[in-house]
Amino acid sequence: MITIKSIRELKGMQASGRLLASMFEGLRDVIKPGITTWSIEEFCQDFVKSRGGRLSEQGFEGYKYGTCISVNDQIAHATPRKDTVLKEGDLVKVDVTCNLNGFETDSCTTYPVGEISQADQDLMDTTKKAMYLGIDQAVLGNRIGDIGAAIQHFVEDEHHYGDVKELVGHGIQPSIHEDPEVPHWGKAGHGLRLREGMTITCEPMVEAGGDWRIVEKSVADPKDDWVFYATPDGSKSAQFEHTFAITKDGPKILTLQKPYDGYEKYLPHFDEMDD
Repeated sequence: MITIKSIRELKGMQASGRLLASMFEGLRDVIKPGITTWSIEEFCQDFVKSRGGRLSEQGFEGYKYGTCISVNDQIAHATPRKDTVLKEGDLVKVDVTCNLNGFETDSCTTYPVGEISQADQDLMDTTKKAMYLGIDQAVLGNRIGDIGAAIQHFVEDEHHYGDVKELVGHGIQPSIHEDPEVPHWGKAGHGLRLREGMTITCEPMVEAGGDWRIVEKSVADPKDDWVFYATPDGSKSAQFEHTFAITKDGPKILTLQKPYDGYEKYLPHFDEMDD
């Protein structure tokens, strides 16, 4: 079932998204060579809890942690580890859902660890741009397929990377995973028509090696029965994700980080509206 959000609900999600975005902004000063991915988990937990929220991935379908932290060839759903130490040149993806006063938002950012190669920077830049190209298509009257088609064309046809197809975006609120599914590939003009008040995520995952497939891997810890996803050829991957609302004035991103870098048009102002 797809729920259409009221202004009251959008206000709550905007506040949740602001908290999550500020956490990601703070991580820029935390992520550096020599820290463990567990240190990232601790920072995120402390930051959100101290401001009245909680990391809502924790406990969802048996997941033990508040963050998913995937390094280099790990595409998604990898766990924070005390024995995973970041090194110069790594790419680390931090994926977090935040609940503030019952309102959910979801976002992911890929961070460079120290100095990275130009090839890795190009991968990050392409993935981030692909996300925004997809969000640009989220206007009234368009369909889910318009989002995926824009991403797929940019990633595969223009840049010859691999556009992951088995992991998708989704609706969000009141739970962290709601209908509809939002693939990052597809055919323009096809799929569910977008309606005002829908809240969804766009979260393309891109493989440098050009393969779109994923492989399952298990956490190397008998006490932690968990499966994550990696590239089949060992190449690096990147991911960016935002939660946004469909409005008559275009998509409004609830998790937009500062500085806005020209994306001010996406800023929501639901808190200035009457319920």
